[in-house]
Amino acid sequence: MIVIKIGGSVVHNLHSTTVPDIKKIVEREKLVLVHGGGKEVTNTAIKLGKEQKFIVSPGGVQSRYTDKETAEIYTMVMSGKINKSIVGMLLRQGINAVGITGIDGGLLKAQRKKKLLVINEKGRKMIIDGGYTGKISLVDPYLIEALIDKEYVPIISPVALSEDFDFLNVDGDRAAAYIAGGLKADKVLFLTNVNGLVLDNNLVTNLTIEEAKALLPKIGHGMEKKVLASVEAIEMGVKEAIIGSGQVQSPISSAISHCNCTVISTN
Repeated sequence: MIVIKIGGSVVHNLHSTTVPDIKKIVEREKLVLVHGGGKEVTNTAIKLGKEQKFIVSPGGVQSRYTDKETAEIYTMVMSGKINKSIVGMLLRQGINAVGITGIDGGLLKAQRKKKLLVINEKGRKMIIDGGYTGKISLVDPYLIEALIDKEYVPIISPVALSEDFDFLNVDGDRAAAYIAGGLKADKVLFLTNVNGLVLDNNLVTNLTIEEAKALLPKIGHGMEKKVLASVEAIEMGVKEAIIGSGQVQSPISSAISHCNCTVISTN
């Protein structure tokens, strides 16, 4: 089984061979797809007159501040517009896709972040209310397994359920990692707009989990989350994690054959 994470910005820039590639792989492998879509959320929120606020952690990582109204827009765009456009794209190619969220069937449970430590405009640390963002705490893969058993390809948006049944914004890369871990998948593949992890202008093609952990502080925002998610997936029993480009010919087959990408494994 392979779990694939497609970034929101990548969806519109995937190579034209991607969907035929998915169709070919579905014929021989069980496949689950998790998607992002942060830019689309921002664009829709602005159209609706909801200003988007971004916060910076002490480690320099920028993220969306998700208040209740933003959480509603996030859920609407992720689970409606983006999710269903991907499902439609796959159905047109004869792939039996079905779109769900992390909420459905209690698939993704997350702990709501009560407080956030951020850096304000003056460069000082301050604590703010955590809003509606969460850290995944539990995966119940039953619904995904039921769909796969009926030969559907699940397409999942990263919205999770809090302990109080609120809808929470969770990181898409880490959602894919946890879903892969919950399913005991063979591989998790992160398709992005670059070939993989680049350090000192060189593509890093292979890393052990220990090497990946050691490199985390040296990796820039964006790729850092993908490497962290890769490490988490492997620690949960996934055999290997791959970070590759969605803009090359047959990107999934290419990544699975370890062509021009970053592969992280136990050894």
